[in-house]
Amino acid sequence: MNQQDTALGRPLFRDRTHAAALLLERLAPYRGQHPLVLGIPRGGVPMARQIADGLGGELDVVLVRKLGAPGNPEYAIGALSEAGDVSLNPDAPLDGLRDYLQEEVAAQRALLRERRALYTPQRKPVAPEGRVVIVVDDGSATGATMLAALRTLRPLRPKTLIAALPVCPPSTAARLEREADRVVALETPRSFGAVGAFYRRFGQVNDDAVIAALRG
Repeated sequence: MNQQDTALGRPLFRDRTHAAALLLERLAPYRGQHPLVLGIPRGGVPMARQIADGLGGELDVVLVRKLGAPGNPEYAIGALSEAGDVSLNPDAPLDGLRDYLQEEVAAQRALLRERRALYTPQRKPVAPEGRVVIVVDDGSATGATMLAALRTLRPLRPKTLIAALPVCPPSTAARLEREADRVVALETPRSFGAVGAFYRRFGQVNDDAVIAALRG
């Protein structure tokens, strides 16, 4: 598998299960260290389940939300963490968006509260202190959501903080390397559109699938 596949119009990954299996191979050195594997909802959580099981680790979610651009919600102008921290995309045009950003942050903060109540209603998040922590997503264009997750986790003092994702642009990988102790990105193509273009099947992951993954 190489970057030529996308240049020829062929997806790099059959589906999220295939991508997670490839990530698991790269993360094999952490087998036996009981890592904490944190999935970014929603697409990253079933992948994190597969990786946690393969490494003999523990699964949880890290709750962050993309702040979508006006009229283009798939383009991240920033991200919001569960702790309330806002990370803005330095490449995004933000002039004149102050009011919009306030509304978007409020809406995404409410959704994060709903998801925490839905996903882990009877327990607190698993503490990452002193552990190998692997944050998993199904891909990233701008890196905003993964960056928000890493910045949320770093003050909680993990032993090692790893960002793991199948595909992202080189600029995003470089950005993540400034926040994580290690970045595992299977592919870093320079030509990058939507994450879904790199998958043959990239269906929507719903809340039921996330809850099922968390329950094991």
